[in-house]
Amino acid sequence: MLVENRHRIGSMIRLNTTLLLREPGPVASRLIMPLVLIGVLHPLYVAALSGAGEGAGTTQIVSGMLVMFSMFALSIVGSAILTERSWKTWDRLRATPSASWELLVGKAIPALGVLVLQQVVVLTYGYVLFGLSIESLGLLTIAVATWVVTLLCVGMMLGALARSHSELAVYYDIGGIILTTLGGALVPLSLMPGWAQTLAPLSPGYWAMDSYRSALSGDVGSLLQNSVVLLALAAVSGAIASWRITRGWGRNKLL
Repeated sequence: MLVENRHRIGSMIRLNTTLLLREPGPVASRLIMPLVLIGVLHPLYVAALSGAGEGAGTTQIVSGMLVMFSMFALSIVGSAILTERSWKTWDRLRATPSASWELLVGKAIPALGVLVLQQVVVLTYGYVLFGLSIESLGLLTIAVATWVVTLLCVGMMLGALARSHSELAVYYDIGGIILTTLGGALVPLSLMPGWAQTLAPLSPGYWAMDSYRSALSGDVGSLLQNSVVLLALAAVSGAIASWRITRGWGRNKLL
């Protein structure tokens, strides 16, 4: 049984990795754009947050761009499922002996590699070129792992619920901008209007930003609190995605 599981999951991983490599544009943009914006905007953030402590500007710009463009990377995760639906091949996958969790894992692993690569590249870029302060590599690893798992689960949920690629684009374009802005990725929460600060905890970006700040500063308690919230969101999103892909779609209504 374990051998059969590994074979089916491995086949799905190879297929989805091939699809990603054939269309490298979305992956490349999610890797390159945050680096460009960090390089251009870093002096502005350092000057604006000079009174908030040493390294505050660097932490803000690196964490903010990382959270923003990792949320845009939801398109990569969601499209992996939505493309199968639009090709009308998802029902064929469901008709195979593969369990729903095997299908999701096979879709998630290549996207996981992209998200982890993005996190590593952006954080290394900030550390090497701009002196990003990292108190504990272990805590930062926890923050990265928690946020990546959350993104995977939310992305799979969106891919399972969206009716078309244009609808999915609305989720990660408009939704991504709103949630990252409310989360304090572009502007520190202390500089935002009162109503925005009140709504900020509704955004996953808020908890991700606080998680990265806590990891970079070595605040274990705050990191664990943020991780619990993000993992709860991941669990709910993953459950919805798993439930939805086992139900099929009415082809006269969707896609």
